[in-house]
Amino acid sequence: MGDDIDLHLGKRLRRRRRLLGLTQEQVAEGVGIRFQQIQKYECGANRISAARLWQLAQVLDVPVNYFYDGLTETPMRRERDGVPADPAAGKETQDLIRAYQNLGERPRRRLLDLARSLNTESVA
Repeated sequence: MGDDIDLHLGKRLRRRRRLLGLTQEQVAEGVGIRFQQIQKYECGANRISAARLWQLAQVLDVPVNYFYDGLTETPMRRERDGVPADPAAGKETQDLIRAYQNLGERPRRRLLDLARSLNTESVA
């Protein structure tokens, strides 16, 4: 289970970093380490200490519990048949979220309506 937790924390770190449009170098500089360490955290190769997690939360402007969101008592579901266990973790999804957040209120509503209509068309 420890490895699953390390992977989960790393994925949450990567997701938030990408959502903010930050590089590994920028995050590393914010906590006073080298970018290679951020790489190791993100892939779960190295564990993140409580103190480092606190620093990362400060740099990424999230509460510490953000990193634990979605963590369950059962081992994490792995990628199967090319479908990611967490579709929201993909770069394309993060890019879409970032672009959506940069839209004004009216275009966001229109885009959401369009996405909903496309979804109902594919179900029918």
